[in-house]
Amino acid sequence: MDAENLHYFEKAPVAKAVAHFAVPMMLGMSMSVVYAILNAYFLGTLGNTAMLTALALTLPLFAAIMALGNLIGIGSSAFISRLLGEKRYDDVKHVSSFAFYSSLVLGLILMAVGLPLIDSIVHGLGATPDSFGYTKDYVTIMITGSPFIVLFFTLENIVRSEGAAMTSMIGMILSVVVNIILDALVIFVFHWGVIGVASATVIANLAASVFYAFHIGYKSPFLTISIKWFKASKEILSNVFKIGVPVFIMSIFLGAMSLIFNRFLVEYGEQAVAAFGISSRLLQFPEVILMGLCEGVVPLIAFSFTANKLRMKHTIQFTIKGIITLAVLFGVIVYLVSDHLIGLFTNDPQLIEMGSYILHVTFLSLFITGMTALFTGIFQATAQGTAAFIMSIIQGITLIPVFFIANRMNGFHGVVWSLVIADAVTFLVGATMLYILRNKLQPDLESLVQ
Repeated sequence: MDAENLHYFEKAPVAKAVAHFAVPMMLGMSMSVVYAILNAYFLGTLGNTAMLTALALTLPLFAAIMALGNLIGIGSSAFISRLLGEKRYDDVKHVSSFAFYSSLVLGLILMAVGLPLIDSIVHGLGATPDSFGYTKDYVTIMITGSPFIVLFFTLENIVRSEGAAMTSMIGMILSVVVNIILDALVIFVFHWGVIGVASATVIANLAASVFYAFHIGYKSPFLTISIKWFKASKEILSNVFKIGVPVFIMSIFLGAMSLIFNRFLVEYGEQAVAAFGISSRLLQFPEVILMGLCEGVVPLIAFSFTANKLRMKHTIQFTIKGIITLAVLFGVIVYLVSDHLIGLFTNDPQLIEMGSYILHVTFLSLFITGMTALFTGIFQATAQGTAAFIMSIIQGITLIPVFFIANRMNGFHGVVWSLVIADAVTFLVGATMLYILRNKLQPDLESLVQ
């Protein structure tokens, strides 16, 4: 580890250390949302609601591909940061090499299994006759490029695990910039529509993966992608998968919930699906800022867990204050200008009204979402596999029955409010587990949850 990163891990004031790890992550992730918003905007300029619907319907597929990257990436990164805290540098090389090649293999398996099942996948995503062709085009390209997407999410995580937060951010921004440039070309110059948009996403992920691989191969002091360091020992598999599997399950649940949500919304017309697609992209911006804060500090928490538990406690306390501040700030902004935000994507008055309503309701749980992400990050960083697993399934277990009940009782409004209810339950479960585990994590950690 270079001296600068070691300084932020061990000696820098907590506020500066959190900023060093979290701000690049927040900026990088927010750029990804800017891309997603521009993506919808570019397609929206074509005046084809079916294309926007296809974009919304394919969100669960992207979540599933991302889940494979996070399965290896987040599990490996948390382990790498703990190993750095213990100064086990050779083991770091073994884990990083394992992460690189395992993610490639998972992506290839997904491509081999997914391509023969394209039509079934598109039907399963809930495509309507109008949007079926566009959805199929998008799905085909995304599955074909899935090895690069899986690799991107894996490498971004392990680069960040050694404290190279700026490098992680640069890779994410590179992906976004390439994506935006290619989007403009394929839509406005070549007129490739959905096929072009999907292809741009794959190429952008490939470009960022090459950038990360170059950094790991030539600039990282401890990470490696050399096959000679590949090792799949019991310790590596256990530590990677006890954190990675819960993250994978959580991502799959999020994708499944998005799928189920879309299927319910289809009952209320394609405008409802399109409205959710637009509002969810707008909601992503403040959500990823909070997620960037919470995920950004995970390497610092993991390192401190094995090196300095008091510093870990102060890091968590500072992060909670940041979540509160950001949630209040974004909430005020959205409630003041929600109609104007939705109006950037469509002139349809009903679409604006539905999108604004969804935005208002889902923003109610912004603070809860941030805290839930922090709870999950703490459990990942401290190798609390059982707690991480519970966090991965509780929202899905709660949300699915709530969907059915709320839809029956209050129709469209019930479906939208189901998201807030499930978030609240997840928050309460996470807070309870943190309280129960406080002595295991640190004898004086109880002050964090009182």
